[in-house]
Amino acid sequence: MVILRNNEMRSLSNVNTFRAFRSTNYTLYFVGRSVSQFGTWMQRTAVVWMIYTMTHSAFMLGLTIFAEQFPSFLLSIFGGIAADRYDRYKIIRITQIASMVQASLLAVLIITGHYVVWEILTLSVILGMINAFDVPARQSMIHEVLYDDADLPNALSLNSAMASLASLLGPALSGIILEQFGAGICFLLNAASFGGVMLSLTFMKLPVYKPSATKKKIVLELIEGFIYLRKTPAIGLIILILGVVSLLVLPYNTLLPVYAKEIFKGNAATFGYITSFIGLGAVGGTVLLASLKKGASLKMLLLISTVILGTGLIAFSYTSNFPLAMFFALLAGFGTVAQNTISNIIVQSESAPRMRGRAISIMIMAMYGMLPLGSLLVGAVSQQIGAPNTILCQGIIGLIIAAVFYHLLRTHRLDSETTT
Repeated sequence: MVILRNNEMRSLSNVNTFRAFRSTNYTLYFVGRSVSQFGTWMQRTAVVWMIYTMTHSAFMLGLTIFAEQFPSFLLSIFGGIAADRYDRYKIIRITQIASMVQASLLAVLIITGHYVVWEILTLSVILGMINAFDVPARQSMIHEVLYDDADLPNALSLNSAMASLASLLGPALSGIILEQFGAGICFLLNAASFGGVMLSLTFMKLPVYKPSATKKKIVLELIEGFIYLRKTPAIGLIILILGVVSLLVLPYNTLLPVYAKEIFKGNAATFGYITSFIGLGAVGGTVLLASLKKGASLKMLLLISTVILGTGLIAFSYTSNFPLAMFFALLAGFGTVAQNTISNIIVQSESAPRMRGRAISIMIMAMYGMLPLGSLLVGAVSQQIGAPNTILCQGIIGLIIAAVFYHLLRTHRLDSETTT
């Protein structure tokens, strides 16, 4: 009877897309983050649209994304050390309050009409600094709120599904609010959304935090993190691939306002719709990942998603028919979220607990370091050869990266790792 029940539980665990919700703490975590993610996407859409409306410059779009994400690259390794050293619960509370203040300052500037480009960019830099400490602590905390460690891949996939749904609905809602009420209301709503995270943290019942008995010097912990990845190629290769894709392919979203305004002759709502279709593809990708059964090769799925991303961008680049372009945007969204989600699952699942915060922070460095640099590069290249040619080149590069990744998988036999 016991054996039968255990087998039944394993079978249920494999097919249950929502099995991570068995944990009340994770459910609270998920709900709080869901509210906050919607606000974040509304603010992100409003900031990008405002900058492009004020400057009409593709390069400035790249600079805007650079301003938010590059500070995360510079400081995320310190955020990872903080997540390994200190109480992650307290770190998240501090970062949520700081994010609420940042969004409120943006709202005040816009509503009062006393704003210029450099003020918006400065506040974006501040947000990037906050995220450098928020993301490693938040990602590392997932292990603490789960009922069973075996639910980690499912929990991470559900998180990505929630973020993708926010990226689907948030920009569309933001586009409507931008047209009807202005960007200031988007920023106010985002400031209010951080209350959802604060409320969920309040109701969580977490183990009492026990500080580490010994703490090494920060420099030694930094070096230890990179040595660990060098000795763990199953993780190091994934972070390397993610970094290259983040530099050369994923910054395609930098040019979406150009497509909305110039290619499709639309407005803020059009920009919101494009971003939402990318989000729709992302939702599909994360639901698929959340439903994976034990034994699925994550690295092979990462390879397939890279091919889908490259193909979607190539098809989207010169499609002037809006409905057809949205289908290709959906494919690009599917490939994009699979990149991030699968990489996150592999890094968190394979990392040793004492190194997890630093491994996550180095992964964030690879993403947040390369994305803003890629945004600057894409914006500058687009000024010379145009947005369609730029995205076409990004799609081709995506397929080349997939071919190289496939060769590395075969050479190093790293495709044997599976979901746990």
